[in-house]
This record gives sequence, C-alpha cells and structure tokens, in this order.
Amino acid sequence: MPQIKSAIKRVGTNNKARTQNASQKAAMRTAVKKFETAHAESAENAGALYTEAIRAIDMAASKGLIHANKAARDKSRLTRLNQAN
Repeated sequence: MPQIKSAIKRVGTNNKARTQNASQKAAMRTAVKKFETAHAESAENAGALYTEAIRAIDMAASKGLIHANKAARDKSRLTRLNQAN
C-alpha cells in the first residue's frame, strides 16, 4: 500500500477506472452475443440488436478499451452476419 497521499488517491482512481472499463467491455461483449444469438434464431429484433452491438463496439473503441482495428474487424463480421439475413 502506498504511503504518500497522492499515491493513495491514485490507487482509488485506478480501481474506479478499472471497474468502469470492465463494465463497459462486458456490456460490449453482451451486446454482440445478444445479436449473434438473435441472428442464429432469426429473431425479429435482430436489426435493433445489430445497431446496439455496433454502438457498443464504437463506444469501447473510442474509450480505448479495444483497439481500433479490432473494432473494425468486429463490426465487419457483424455486418456480414446482418446482411446474410
């Protein structure tokens, strides 16, 4: 544990950021999985879930949670799935 006041504060800030980042990334993964399962089941709301998944990927990329190339790759894969419908 740090002894210096600013370092103690930094530990708290890092913990808060880590939990927020993990939550955001988990939400992105969940949105992608929801779309993939909806597409596999030919659900009616697959289009809305596609939009939600793309938005979640874009948000994660803009915050630096995932690399821009990974975001582009994931969006491309989802788009191909969506168009195959």
